[in-house]
Amino acid sequence: MVMMKSYLEIFRYTIHYKLHTFLVVLCNMFFVVFNLLSLVLFIPVLQLIFKDPDSIELVSKPAFNWGVPDIFIYVKDYYNYTMTSMVKSEPLNALLFVCISVMLAFFFKNLFRYGAVWFQSELRMAVVRDIRNKLFEKSMRLPLAYHTNERKGDLMSRMVSDVNEIEIAVVCLLELLFREPFAVLINIATLIYLSPSLSLFSFLLMPISAFVISKIGKSLKRTAKKSQEQTSVMYSSMDEGIEGVRIIKAFNAAAFIVSGFRKTNLKHQKLVTRTARKKNLSPLLNETIGAGVLLTLVWFGGRMILGGDENALSGEVFMTFIIVFSQFLRPVQNISKNISNMIKSRASQDRINQILDLDDVITDAPNASNLETFNSNISFENVGFKYDTISVLNGIDFKIQKGQNIALVGESGSGKTTLINLIPRFYDTTSGAVKIDGVDISSLRINDLRAKMALVSQDPILFNSSVIENIAFGDEQPDLNRVTEAAKIANAHTFITQMQDGYESIIGERGSLLSGGQKQRLSIARAMYKNPEILILDEATSALDLESEKLVQEALDRVMNDRTCIVIAHRLSTIRKSDLILVMDQGKVVERGSHEALLKENGFYKKLFDLQIN
Repeated sequence: MVMMKSYLEIFRYTIHYKLHTFLVVLCNMFFVVFNLLSLVLFIPVLQLIFKDPDSIELVSKPAFNWGVPDIFIYVKDYYNYTMTSMVKSEPLNALLFVCISVMLAFFFKNLFRYGAVWFQSELRMAVVRDIRNKLFEKSMRLPLAYHTNERKGDLMSRMVSDVNEIEIAVVCLLELLFREPFAVLINIATLIYLSPSLSLFSFLLMPISAFVISKIGKSLKRTAKKSQEQTSVMYSSMDEGIEGVRIIKAFNAAAFIVSGFRKTNLKHQKLVTRTARKKNLSPLLNETIGAGVLLTLVWFGGRMILGGDENALSGEVFMTFIIVFSQFLRPVQNISKNISNMIKSRASQDRINQILDLDDVITDAPNASNLETFNSNISFENVGFKYDTISVLNGIDFKIQKGQNIALVGESGSGKTTLINLIPRFYDTTSGAVKIDGVDISSLRINDLRAKMALVSQDPILFNSSVIENIAFGDEQPDLNRVTEAAKIANAHTFITQMQDGYESIIGERGSLLSGGQKQRLSIARAMYKNPEILILDEATSALDLESEKLVQEALDRVMNDRTCIVIAHRLSTIRKSDLILVMDQGKVVERGSHEALLKENGFYKKLFDLQIN
């Protein structure tokens, strides 16, 4: 039942492309028919070889009748009539005709096989594209908590390795549902037509094969799942190593990292090897079983012929039966192989569905309202937040008036970043409410809410594209004048114009071709291009040297004018002019006030300030 559900799920991906699916099935069916014909047409050749033409009895010319079975019977009888006439009168012409017929059968067989591959190639890659699009889109919708807790390599593994398994499953499923059963049925019908008694032996293969598949399949799925999970671990190890190569070299830790990767890679290799062995065991066993049945047929039929049994087949018919039976084994073995592939793909499908079935958590509420403008204030009303069961924020109450500059200070882990992440709804509160102009932000459209805001983080996230594309990020038709103006406000215009291609210069992965200060100024320019009403600065200068900090701070002073700003400050000297400073400790606001007022209180803020100036 579970396997059938899995098959239906993959079939739903496939049937979305109805025309391609139909053409793949049609071409495969014609391939099966012409594959059988290319074998059966050898009977006249065998007759020429094994029989004296004078001993061949003439077949009377058949009468034509309309009807699906009648037409096929007429074609068969007419072919026999033509061939017996030619064999008796002109054997060489008959041989030439048979050779041409067989050649045409082989030509059409391979033509339709390639046709199936042709349409199948586009179908399988279209399905892969759709699933990968869904996974990537889902990963963009999932909350930050997911990306914080899960390994990036695991998500990449699901998008690449697991999706590739589904690609294989798409092909296997179409063959399993349409081509191979049709091939089995048409071969069985031919075998029964040639010899019902010998055909009984062929039925012995079915239950034995089914037993083999079921035994191996259960073990295969378990091993395949472990293999895919280990692939995720390996991807994560590779990502961490490449991402941290600078630190690895600085600490002479290359040998240590390589040693760890070797262990991870070895475990992956062993699991993949076990998976491959189990996957390939089933068809090999079935082939061995099939060979045993085939030899039994040869012994049984040959004994009847050699013993002069009156019910024995003629030599040419017996040879044809053996040839057709050997071809009958192929679809049986392919069924076994495809089922093994499908079982292996189920592990990948489960891992993909784990992502696709995750709740988005942070979504637009039903009948969410638009946020046209930000008019008055942002308020935190008894806000609490938990990561799973760990309380991070407790009883947060404050209000930010439009145009105010609010600073958040406190030791690492005090909850500052979590608090600002609630404003654009990267997380949702677990108690209390964040409101804009008195409206709970959970009742607003997320896109409208975030359109009013821009974020400049401590670690500027830039993309491996041009300067203009990074500044106008998200805008499909960037306005160069706006880009230039934003760069000037952010103190970035000068260094951009000195780059080789100016605003068209590619900045490398994560801005690797820029200095720390340049990356941060580009990040500020990106925020300014958006022209937000609310600006969130998450320790935007903490990782910079003094010269870069000065340039960035000058840019920030300009961009903070006439905007509502929420600033997480590392250096307290940069927030002296803030309208309100909130001091946080262990998820609570423990002090609030202006810089001068907090110094006079001689409390937590004064302690932090003294630590920095001494």
